[in-house]
Amino acid sequence: DILHEVRVALGVLLFREGDPGDCFYVLLDGEADVIKALGTADERLLAVRRAGEFFGEMSLFEPGGLRTASVRARTPLRLLTMARPDFEQLLHHRPAVAYEMVRVLSLRLNRSHDATIADLREKNHQLSEAYHELKAAQAQVIEKERLEKELETARWIQQSILPRTLPPLPGFDLGAFLMPARAVGGDLFDFIPLPDGALGVVIGDVSDKGVPAAIFMALTYSLLRAEAPRWASPAQVLQCVNHHLQGMNDAGMFVTVLYGVLRGTERRFTYARAGHDLPIYLDGLGNSVETPHGSGQMLGVLDSPALDEQSMILKPGDVLLLYTDGATDLSNAQGARLGRERLQRLVQHHLGASSRAMCDSLWMAMTDYQGDAPQFDDVALVAIRATN
Repeated sequence: DILHEVRVALGVLLFREGDPGDCFYVLLDGEADVIKALGTADERLLAVRRAGEFFGEMSLFEPGGLRTASVRARTPLRLLTMARPDFEQLLHHRPAVAYEMVRVLSLRLNRSHDATIADLREKNHQLSEAYHELKAAQAQVIEKERLEKELETARWIQQSILPRTLPPLPGFDLGAFLMPARAVGGDLFDFIPLPDGALGVVIGDVSDKGVPAAIFMALTYSLLRAEAPRWASPAQVLQCVNHHLQGMNDAGMFVTVLYGVLRGTERRFTYARAGHDLPIYLDGLGNSVETPHGSGQMLGVLDSPALDEQSMILKPGDVLLLYTDGATDLSNAQGARLGRERLQRLVQHHLGASSRAMCDSLWMAMTDYQGDAPQFDDVALVAIRATN
């Protein structure tokens, strides 16, 4: 009379942790899950009760006791239930039942204790791993910050060796611009005052990008500065620079260079081209002026590279734009290159501006064309305008 049989469907929650306990269960058929912290991030399966076992007794040992865990039907169940008053009366009249129940509870507590210790050990292991990962991540952050600081210093050093102000040369208006694709880059430009009053003009592009290119760029820049005053011929200057580079180039890098001598009295520009892009030459009306050209080979690889040597006289209003291939290779979001023809049209559009303003405007137009696409290569520009 004190036990009542009930049937429970799969997945039904018999009671929830924290609910008041009012009955005791004996499992006849099926399996039931005993779950701690049900529905939370800390949910944990404590045990699976099977036929012949009982559950729900813990909350009945004290008045107003609450369920210490949740129980859910893993399979369809057939149960016997006993209300709290009947359970208390049974324990008073059947000490053997009480003893057996205490024995089972003791075993369950031992298992629960062992499971708790194992769980704590696992959590300690996870915390230890997380701590070591955090330390490693912190070390990586510190190293990243150190590298970023070094790159910023390298960027400042690289910018400081390039001309901050352009030397005046009667008969010419000069402008220049440089934008590396990374913190530092391999493009360079320079204006070198020569002993006879002429001006050496340099633009170059080192293979590769980033720090290796920046180091090779600084080396090339220094060699050009050292050799330009010693030789009247631009080709001779580049051959000497090439000879030095070959002796200091185990990395197998190379650089394309256009170096020329600009003479204000004659408005003559005599240059040698070592594998570099042809300059854009426009007259005062914006018409393209074709210039003869030959083949040229980059510096740093061959013993005696072929050089394209040319000379031209610039008339008042004529504009010469020297550039690195990062300008023409710049692409938009659709992958379409800017190209030489578009760059030439941009120069024609800004023909009336000063050389410095032209370089700045060209870069702004390039970034408009580029849109959200990343900059993959360094960009250097040098504008030369013949004036009255």
